[in-house]
Amino acid sequence: MLQVSLPARRALYAAVLTLAGTFAAAPASAQLFGGDDEARQAILAARQEIANLRAEDQRGRLQLAGQIEQLQQQIAQMRGQIETLSKQVSDSQQAQREMSLNMSEQQSGSNAGNILAASDGEQAAYDTAIDHFRQAQYKNAAESLAAFVQQYPRSGYAPTAQFYLGSSLYALKDYKNAIARLNAMVQSFPDNQRAPDALLVIAGSQIELNDRNGARATLQRIVRDYGNSQAASTARDRLQLLQ
Repeated sequence: MLQVSLPARRALYAAVLTLAGTFAAAPASAQLFGGDDEARQAILAARQEIANLRAEDQRGRLQLAGQIEQLQQQIAQMRGQIETLSKQVSDSQQAQREMSLNMSEQQSGSNAGNILAASDGEQAAYDTAIDHFRQAQYKNAAESLAAFVQQYPRSGYAPTAQFYLGSSLYALKDYKNAIARLNAMVQSFPDNQRAPDALLVIAGSQIELNDRNGARATLQRIVRDYGNSQAASTARDRLQLLQ
């Protein structure tokens, strides 16, 4: 079957309409076809051609709509795959960071240099509290970590425990207490590797409290004081969003 482009079909469609109108409006033109019967047949043929063109045009539109829908579905699937891969990469990077930070903390002990080694009870209490956090049991994590910080204030795990305590409170949407806990952590351990991350959570809490000026100041502090950290890169991106 001869394939006719859409512009050509529309032009033919218009020509046929004009021809049909001519037949309908000018009976004398029937003489060109030898009489009324031939004129009627010509008009019927023109009408049929118009109907065929309309049907073909409709089929073309339906096919185009179907193709567009398929493309949209493919794009949605690709976006889902990209989001899944991004999350997997992010989770893997976070897990590696956590492992590295924990090993560093265990080796170095603390910033102050006078913290005692962890006892068996202390280690067990810390592990239990962190397990609650990893399992997204934030209420239990907050209670366990608060108890740990109070019972073992000089522990080598104290900075990390305070960080996760503040993060648990953030997850519970207790933003004011999250800010207070994390500010205390950064003030006591400004050189700890988790300090810039703590400030990032503080900025997030300030945004949730609609304190955009406070969040901007906190993010600027991360960039200024911890410019080489991963948190600083995130802070720069968020500062652009707060412009």
